[in-house]
Amino acid sequence: MDTRLLGEVIVTLLVIMDPPGNVPIFLAVTRRLDDKERHKAAALAVGTAFMIIVGFAIAGQQILDYLHVSVPALQGAGGLLLLLVALQLLTGKESDALEASPEQRMSIAMVPLGTPLLAGPGAIVATIVFVGQSDGVEEWSAISLGIVITLLIVYLALRFAGILNRIVRPAGVLLLSRVAGILLAAIAVQMIADATIAFARQV
Repeated sequence: MDTRLLGEVIVTLLVIMDPPGNVPIFLAVTRRLDDKERHKAAALAVGTAFMIIVGFAIAGQQILDYLHVSVPALQGAGGLLLLLVALQLLTGKESDALEASPEQRMSIAMVPLGTPLLAGPGAIVATIVFVGQSDGVEEWSAISLGIVITLLIVYLALRFAGILNRIVRPAGVLLLSRVAGILLAAIAVQMIADATIAFARQV
């Protein structure tokens, strides 16, 4: 197995997915869930990210070409979705989750947690590039193992986010949700700005 490529995949995806930075956002988005639901949400978010990343690793470029969708368009769409979530966190409009069914509350694990927060444009593009440059079973195995290890690290970070939740208490989580909303809005605006710049360069 190509250990150098394995290390590159793990480091690149970890930097993009940023587990420490996403823990406060995860707590903010799931603050209406109990511990059992939060643990399930962590597993579902990582599972969703895994399926999306693997799907794009296998046929990512073909999917984009077939739909006539460019990477900047994907990035812009992800940014707009994250911006909507950020506005909900900042205004406290996510309180409707209290009246929602458990299945509806779990949906946040897939969107926006699984995608575009974890399996966002950055992770998708990085995976497509790694696969496009790979040649042979050894390199494919290194990329696959790197994706699995990275998502395992992300899962452990989200799974034990409850420890931080118990430390900061409900008032602290509420504060974290507002701070996370600001950070998420900044990430969203940056994604939209990058997409706009990429579009301008294509003209």
